[in-house]
Amino acid sequence: MRTSRPLAALALVAVAAAACGGGSRPAGSGAFQITKDTAPAKGPVDTVTWSLYGEPLSLDYAYAFDYPPNTVLANVCEQLQRITPDLRVEPGLASASSSPDAKRWVYTIRPGVKFHDGTALTADDVVASLRRHLDPKVGSSWISAYMNVASVEKTGPMQVTVHLTKPDQLFNEEMGTSAGTVESAATLAREGRNYGTPDTGVNCTGPYSLARWQKGQAITLKRFDGYWDASLRPKAATIRTVFIQDPSTRVNSLLSGEVDGTYFLPSSGFAKLRAASNGKLYYGPNTTAVSLIPTNLKGTLGDARVRKALSMALDRTGIIKAAAAGVATPAKAPAAIGAWGIAPEAAKGYYAQLPDLKQDVTAAKQLVQQAGASGKKIVMTTSTVSPEVGVIANAVQAAGRAIGLSVELRSVAPDAYTALFTDAKSRTGVDLMMTTWYDSTPDPLEFYGILRTGNFANYGGYSNPAYDALVDQANSEPAPAARAATVAKLQKLAVDDMVWIPLYEVPYTLFLNRKVTGAPTGITQLEYPWAAKLGSAG
Repeated sequence: MRTSRPLAALALVAVAAAACGGGSRPAGSGAFQITKDTAPAKGPVDTVTWSLYGEPLSLDYAYAFDYPPNTVLANVCEQLQRITPDLRVEPGLASASSSPDAKRWVYTIRPGVKFHDGTALTADDVVASLRRHLDPKVGSSWISAYMNVASVEKTGPMQVTVHLTKPDQLFNEEMGTSAGTVESAATLAREGRNYGTPDTGVNCTGPYSLARWQKGQAITLKRFDGYWDASLRPKAATIRTVFIQDPSTRVNSLLSGEVDGTYFLPSSGFAKLRAASNGKLYYGPNTTAVSLIPTNLKGTLGDARVRKALSMALDRTGIIKAAAAGVATPAKAPAAIGAWGIAPEAAKGYYAQLPDLKQDVTAAKQLVQQAGASGKKIVMTTSTVSPEVGVIANAVQAAGRAIGLSVELRSVAPDAYTALFTDAKSRTGVDLMMTTWYDSTPDPLEFYGILRTGNFANYGGYSNPAYDALVDQANSEPAPAARAATVAKLQKLAVDDMVWIPLYEVPYTLFLNRKVTGAPTGITQLEYPWAAKLGSAG
C-alpha cells in the first residue's frame, strides 16, 4: 500500500548510510541498529514458508504498486535493469543501455534468457511489455514513468529504443521497477485481461516460476532450473507465501515457527519478535517515509496555512512511540533521506537546511483562524489494514480538534484502503490519507517528480509552474550530483507548500527463523529476487 502500507513503508538510505557501519539511530523512545544483510546461506532447503500481510489483487506487473504483489513478483519477473540491495542500478534483462542523445534510451537485450515456458526472450517481448504501460485500456499504475515516452520500437534483432518527448534521466532507473518488467509477448496476447489472475498467472524469466495460486490462502513459487543468472540460482526449491492479514496472528505465526520469515512487520509485534528465541528481527535500509497526503486541495486543506497548521499541531514524538514502537525518526520532508541514493552525503546537507517540524498548538490555532477555517471539516480515511493507520488517524483527529478543525474519520476495509492509491474514484469525499511511501529507485526525483502537475500519484492535484519547471530541469541532468542539487530545490518547495505532511521515517523490517538465512534486509526486496538468496543457516 503505498498506502499506509502497513507498511510497507520504505525509509532510510541516508539513515542507512549513516548506520550501516553498525551504529544505532536514536528513535522516539529507543534506538535501533541498521543491518545491511543477513549471513549468507550455507546450503539448500526444500521449502520456505513466508507471510504477506495481504493477498495481491493481481500479479499483473502493470498494477504491481504495493508490497504484496511486488514481494512475490520480485522473484518471478525481471526488468531491463536491476536495482541491487545496496541501491545500485545494474544491467538486468538489458545487458547494456545507452543514451545516444537526450531523447533516446537504447537497450541491448540479453541473449540466452528463457521464459518459464521455455521460450526465448526477444526484443519483441520487451516492446510488447513496455507498450502496455502506454495503453489507456490497461490503466497501468506505472504510467507516470512513461509520461515522457513518445514510442517504444524494436530497432534490431535484440535491441529496443525508447523515444522521448523530452529528456528523462529517471526513466532509465525506473526500468529497474515494475515499469521495466518484461513478460512474454505471446502470453500477454493469449491471456489479455485475464493476465496475472489466479487462473492464468504469469510467465516471466525470474529465478522462480509461479507454481500455484490458491486464492485466499497462498501463492507457491517453484525454483526455475533454466534461470540465466548463475549468481542468483535459488537455494530453496519452493517458496510458499501465505496471506495473514491480522497483525497479531502474523507475529504469532513467526514465533511458533509456522512461518519462516516475513518483511514489513507490524510495530505492535516488535517487542515479542526482538525477544524471540527461534529467530531474529532485523532493521534494514529503507527509502520510506510515513506522511499524510492531502487528497482534496479544493476543500479545507486547499489553503496551505491549514496544512501547515495541522502539521504544527501534531505530536510526532508521541506518534512515533505509539505507531512505530519508538523505532523511527521524525521526518522533515515527505521523501526519506534514505531515498537519496544518488547523493547520500549531499542529502545530509540539504536535509539539515530544512526546518524541524516542531509542535506548536498555539501558533497552529492562529493559522487556522487566519485562514478562516475554524470549525471546518476534514475527512480522513482509517482502516484495520495495519495498527499504525488507526493510531495516526486518532492522533490527527485530536490535533485537529485542538486547533479548531473537525476531523471526521472514515473507516474502510484493507482492500479499499489500498485502492485509494490507484483508483481516483475511491478518494471521492476524502481530504486526507496516511501513507508509508517508498521509492523504488535510488533517485529522490522519483518521489518529488510525482508532485508535478498531472502526475498519476499527485493525489491532491498540486500544481505549481515553478515546481514543474524544476522537475524538467532535474530530469534533463545526467550528472547525479547536479540532479540532486535541483531536487533539493524541489524538496524545499514541497516542504514550504506542505504538499504532503511528513510524519516520520522508519527502517525496513525483516524477521527470519534461525533455520534460514541469506535474505537482504532492505526495501529493495520489492524489486530484487530476495528469495534466491534464502537457504539453510547451518
